[in-house]
Amino acid sequence: MPTTVNAYGAVSATAPLESMTIKRRDLGPHDVLINIDYAGICHSDIHTVRGEWGEIAYPQVPGHEILGHVAAVGSEVTTHQVGDRVGVGCESASCGECEQCVKGEEVYCLKGNVQTYGGVDVDGAITQGGYSQSTVVHERFVLKVPESLPIEKVAPLLCAGVTLFSPLKHWNAGPGTKVAIIGMGGLGHVGVKLAHALGADVTVLSRTLAKQDDGIAFGADRYYATSDPATFESLRGQFDLILSTVSDGVDYQDYVNLLAVDGTLVLLGAPAEPVKVDAMSLLGFRRSIAGSANGGIKVTQEMLDFCAEHDILPETELIGADRINEAYERVVNADVRYRFVIDTSTLA
Repeated sequence: MPTTVNAYGAVSATAPLESMTIKRRDLGPHDVLINIDYAGICHSDIHTVRGEWGEIAYPQVPGHEILGHVAAVGSEVTTHQVGDRVGVGCESASCGECEQCVKGEEVYCLKGNVQTYGGVDVDGAITQGGYSQSTVVHERFVLKVPESLPIEKVAPLLCAGVTLFSPLKHWNAGPGTKVAIIGMGGLGHVGVKLAHALGADVTVLSRTLAKQDDGIAFGADRYYATSDPATFESLRGQFDLILSTVSDGVDYQDYVNLLAVDGTLVLLGAPAEPVKVDAMSLLGFRRSIAGSANGGIKVTQEMLDFCAEHDILPETELIGADRINEAYERVVNADVRYRFVIDTSTLA
């Protein structure tokens, strides 16, 4: 029989999130039952439950940054055992057969992956996320969390961490490369730490200098205010890779002009309007504009292991479930340094 668990979720696009119960499916032969200890709050949770990215089915429990322990495993599970520290990120299923899945790039599954919440699960039900006491996930999508990482701080790595690590690795950031990160929020601050640990020369491009001290402490070599027009003059043609973690109020032409020959601007935040740039500014310098989603299971595990090796953690604020709605408003108002994590024991 499906298991009933306590959760916190949305009943409409306009109502505050509230306490509720949801059902988790029976354990299949390749499934892992995870008792959830912590769940991160991502800005995409807010966009989704408020209907800002299209219609969804309610009730909806968000959360795709899930940390916990294995409580039970299916009869054919070989990769995890009871008691393991584990995590689940943005995707919880895919076809497993297409070219991308075989490569460990399930996020780009050619048949469409299953999102950890708001997707259609293997049993036909709408997937419900990590603001809950437990979840059931196919073993392929369960990540091993290194013992050296404090489990209460790891959750944001499963979205923010891999969203930055994946393009940094794909575009070969490292010694001798100049990387700029647009935005110093929940994603950007992790990106600074990762790019620095990879050996790149790191610049933060933020609207103001309000977080400059933090940026330098996290490993940035330079920090510029994009509200100052002089920034775009002094940095023209400098960067091999620019990662944009923001989606609103960005003139992408300004940033294309900051790319060196063969440089790439990668969009991680999704702008609401089409991206418009002068084609000649691309053609004349062999520049590129690209996009990148979070990352498949292979690169996500690599990211967790890299963070353990280099002692990289997001900056977090731990809250109880009764503060989720407050946290949502603070995220919208950029009033958090830098990510919220829910202690799911408070759902009991």
